[in-house]
Amino acid sequence: MADIVKQTVDKPIQLADQVVKSADEASSFKQECAELKAKTEKLAGLLRQAARASSNLYERPTRRIIDDTEQVLDKALSLAHKCRANGVMKRVFTIIPAAAFRKMHAQLENSIGDVSWLLRVSAAAEDRGDAGYLGLPPIAANEPILCLIWEQIAILYPGSLEDRSDAAASLVSLARDNDRYGKLIIEEGGVVPLLKLLKEGKPEGQENAARALGLLGRDPESVEHMIHGGACSVLAKVLKEGPMKVQAVVAWATSELVANHPKCQDVFAQHHVTRLLVGHLAFETIQEHSKYAITTGKPTSIHHAVVLATENPNSAANKATEEDQSPIPHPTAKHMSNQMHNVVVNTMAMKTANGVKVNQTNGVKPSHHLNNHHHHQNQGGAGKVRELEDPATKSEMKAMAARALWKLAKGNSAICKSITESRALLCFAVLLEKGSEDVRYNSAMALMEITAVAEQDADLRHSAFKPNSPACKSVVDQMLKIIENGDPDLLIPCIKSVGNLARTFRATETRMIGPLVKLLDDREAEISREAAIALTNFAGTGNYLHKDHSRAIIEAGGGKHLVQLSYFGESVVQIPALELLCYIAMNVPDSEQLAKDEVLTVLEWASKQSCVCQLESLESLLLEAKSRLELYQSRGSRGFH
Repeated sequence: MADIVKQTVDKPIQLADQVVKSADEASSFKQECAELKAKTEKLAGLLRQAARASSNLYERPTRRIIDDTEQVLDKALSLAHKCRANGVMKRVFTIIPAAAFRKMHAQLENSIGDVSWLLRVSAAAEDRGDAGYLGLPPIAANEPILCLIWEQIAILYPGSLEDRSDAAASLVSLARDNDRYGKLIIEEGGVVPLLKLLKEGKPEGQENAARALGLLGRDPESVEHMIHGGACSVLAKVLKEGPMKVQAVVAWATSELVANHPKCQDVFAQHHVTRLLVGHLAFETIQEHSKYAITTGKPTSIHHAVVLATENPNSAANKATEEDQSPIPHPTAKHMSNQMHNVVVNTMAMKTANGVKVNQTNGVKPSHHLNNHHHHQNQGGAGKVRELEDPATKSEMKAMAARALWKLAKGNSAICKSITESRALLCFAVLLEKGSEDVRYNSAMALMEITAVAEQDADLRHSAFKPNSPACKSVVDQMLKIIENGDPDLLIPCIKSVGNLARTFRATETRMIGPLVKLLDDREAEISREAAIALTNFAGTGNYLHKDHSRAIIEAGGGKHLVQLSYFGESVVQIPALELLCYIAMNVPDSEQLAKDEVLTVLEWASKQSCVCQLESLESLLLEAKSRLELYQSRGSRGFH
């Protein structure tokens, strides 16, 4: 970059020398030319100083200021040439207004101010001679914010860690205030020094840098720029090794980038961000939190090798324990002995093949000791530091980790599979019950996205949400508690999650039907709507047990509520209620309760409404439901009272 800047400065220096020479040879307006020469010499001195300091100059403002200065010197040279006119006739026909010199002197003064500011802003803080505000250069008269952005980014390059932290905090304020300012920060090269500060700064500076990066990634183009700048690797490194307060902000920034550009989900996953986030979620949530730490290098002991091998999803020992999804697994002594024996034999074989001698006298500790050993081995003193963090920081870390997992999981089967293959579901179940408000909300939203993907992905649904899985049962239990208690913030994501899992429940497992039916009578139309949609997942023909679930809905009193919503519900809930009513009528047309609730009359009334006629799918559903009901219900029993 220094060579490019030096080449940029060379031409204006040559122009300045030509202006000085022409001003010396002036035959008219000698006084004005002398002043022109003085100002140009001063400007030339500053330009030579800039050329010598080219390696320290901040490129973005340098290009703009030098370009403007070059244009000014071109005009000054043209004016000086006119003053060299010889002969009476040339002087008569060469008209130079007096205002031309005044205007040129002002432009040269502006260029002197611009180059002076450039030299000050590009210098280290201790070399500036003034510790405070640098002021605005003349070039910034029409756009002062751009100059302020230049100043802060310039500090991010050569400044001390404290100055860089303050500059990052200023960029946070600018990016938060206005989307356009965020765009300018990116365009003016702010991403690279922010990433550098995040990687090597002190905790406060790292927090400011991470917060700035999260605010800058407001659209796909900006996020793409940051990804190409190496944001993923830096964020992953901090999530693995940084202080917990910084990691919480980094997790938030990750969630922002992914939310605003979902296509970067896989790039983050490739940098193990998903696994790192699950590790933060599991820390002090479930016993085996240490299994989520990413290890680097080769095993350093047989105990370490055992843990590494047990973490391998393809290992024989791990397959043997996959079915046991209990929250705190404690295998029997015999099972553990066999498992450890197999793992040790395999590890010894691997090491022997690599020419590594194994000490066969090493004993095997019980699983929880192995995990503790592994935890301290990989994190050393950092593990103890994490444990000593204040509860508020730990809670914030879990909230932001859950938020990032929520954004990463959205619509991505591979990431959802990675999350569910870990103990994340158990973590979410625990955090839904015991977490802070933010932790519970973000956990509920993450589960909503994971179950939404599972609804469409049969493999994920069958592997992650098996009916006999304790992890799945724990999650469903907590969501049902929230639905029954009517927690306003968590209600909708939990309703959606249960609806997404409708195809995983057995015919005998009807405990979620009653609470959802009760919500059909909720005061808030949005909640009633989501309850109707969730129940439609149970009663719809896409569910193999739709007839059993439809009977359960009728027994819970769903018919009466759906009739009321179909007639008198708000527009937002009316259509979902009618759709659910149609499915129930099709599945159980011989129900006496449906006859008592006069469902056929409701369907006939609905088929004549304009809002229904505009929806072809609902109109055909209504016709089929009516025809099924008419086979089992006499016309004499119909009538709307």
